[in-house]
Amino acid sequence: MGEEKTKVSDIDRSLYDFRYEESDRDFYKIRAGLDDSIVQKLSEEKNDPEWMKEFRLKSLHLFNEINEPDWGPDIRDLDIQKIVTYVKPKTEMAAKWADVPKDIKDTFEKLGIPEAERESLAGVGAQYDSEVVYHNVIKEVAEQGVIYTDFESALKSDEWGGMVKEYFMHLVPPSDHKFAALHGAVWSGGSFVYVPKNVKVKIPLQSYFRLNAAGAGQFEHTLIIVDEGADLHFIEGCSAPKYNVANLHAGCVELYVKKNARLRYSTIENWSKNMYNLNTKRAIVEENGRMEWVSGSFGSHISYLYPTTILKGDNSSVEFTGITFAGKGQNLDTGAKMVHIGKNTSTVINTKSISKGGGACTYRSSIVVNKDAKNSKASVDCSSLMLDDESRSDTVPAMNVMTDDCDIGHEAKIGRISNKAIFYLMSRGISEEDARAMIVSGFANPVSKELPLEYAVEMNNLIQLEMKGSM
Repeated sequence: MGEEKTKVSDIDRSLYDFRYEESDRDFYKIRAGLDDSIVQKLSEEKNDPEWMKEFRLKSLHLFNEINEPDWGPDIRDLDIQKIVTYVKPKTEMAAKWADVPKDIKDTFEKLGIPEAERESLAGVGAQYDSEVVYHNVIKEVAEQGVIYTDFESALKSDEWGGMVKEYFMHLVPPSDHKFAALHGAVWSGGSFVYVPKNVKVKIPLQSYFRLNAAGAGQFEHTLIIVDEGADLHFIEGCSAPKYNVANLHAGCVELYVKKNARLRYSTIENWSKNMYNLNTKRAIVEENGRMEWVSGSFGSHISYLYPTTILKGDNSSVEFTGITFAGKGQNLDTGAKMVHIGKNTSTVINTKSISKGGGACTYRSSIVVNKDAKNSKASVDCSSLMLDDESRSDTVPAMNVMTDDCDIGHEAKIGRISNKAIFYLMSRGISEEDARAMIVSGFANPVSKELPLEYAVEMNNLIQLEMKGSM
């Protein structure tokens, strides 16, 4: 955004709400609410191509027509007319960490982003509220032909704009559900990744999202295309401070895994407990391709999170490993959906959930096996650990199997911490609090061992904080 756009004479003040931060760095946001004028102003602010502007407006009309989901936790308290859909820090995207404004940089440094970038990542993107403020890819990866950029730069690129138009919201159409339509109308920021044929990216790429404004929403769009024979690990991190008003996250992730390709998508979500996390993630896998999900869900007042994988090609496979931790005041409805279309396709789901202090965890799975998906296999294993008498854990499996030539299984276990195990650890000089934390960390180990070391440490630290009730 150029300076001329910030002149008072050029601004329709009925659509903007200015703020001034303690850091003396000003920013502006479009006023709360959702209507045609807001979506048009957002599109204008983004300098969208005409097709995207029309897409946004059609999505808004779908949002107004579609009813709220009839599953999951009650979200009637969420008033979209009180949510600010666009907040822009007054800074341009930087390619050097030193060029990021100090207050934003301080926020991310507390989260460990610069250290992670220097030590273990092929590339990093950082989004603050509605805009990407930092993006960098190491030289070796760029020389392999890997494209990793912010989504809006890809949209407007002569080289990649056509690909964005071809793939954008085709896996997750706005008609899919109400909050997919919302995303289509007000998306902002996000990441675009393209890995060329047969390129193996040996170290992960990462994108980190920070929603810092009270009463705001974040609607980033992530589009990843892993071409034939290629391999990628992508890590996503999310966080937000706690406010006494509702915040909303309704991002969208679309993943395309081509023939003989592999994609691992790891997420650690540490939203604050005033957040409504209504995120949509979906992958499609072609012949001999493999999709791997690793998911850690913490924080959030309410979550709807069900990553979906479409096993389109013969011999394609997916593995989902996830953990959810719900504490006081949290209702986290999470799970996965797998659709078998190709022959000899395979699904493995292994999830863990922990509830404490009256928190509620619901695991919701769906396995769909089409009639032509011969010799398909699916194994679903979900385990729940309740740490007190006031917490809740539920499992809601669904299976729609349209062929007899398959092997489908589901196992669910719900338990409590063994008093004998606590007593044994205490007899070895460990406090009761530490003993409980050790048992919970062991329960979560199948997930943490799937993460790179620094992210496994982060997840274990989050579990320890939840156990102590300090989050």
